Amino acid sequence: MKKTKMLKKNYEFKKVLSKGKYFSGKYIEAFVLKNNFNYNLLGLAISVKTAKAIKRNLIKRLIRENYKLVEETLKTGYSIVFLWKKNIDIKYAVFSNIKSDMQIIIDKAKIKESKENI
Repeated sequence: MKKTKMLKKNYEFKKVLSKGKYFSGKYIEAFVLKNNFNYNLLGLAISVKTAKAIKRNLIKRLIRENYKLVEETLKTGYSIVFLWKKNIDIKYAVFSNIKSDMQIIIDKAKIKESKENI
């Protein structure tokens, strides 16, 4: 099992958001930046304007759980920040929606490990 560490500091988020490549799905968007570590860094940023704390935490839990499912198939050495789109209603925060969006983003970003290495 790969270990993914979380981004916690403001400067870490700023670096990924300013220098990372942007990928978008229907409900979530992501910024991906190559780092110099042999593990991935994951960041979650949900705007306060999206909803109250309970709903924001629900979105974070759903994104984190979906990430855990695909974590084994990802290349290492990336910083990834997932954002919930501000103009999307909270009622679309469903496990299956986030799962399909995350697959789309991972395929676009080309951070999926090839089958040969497994």
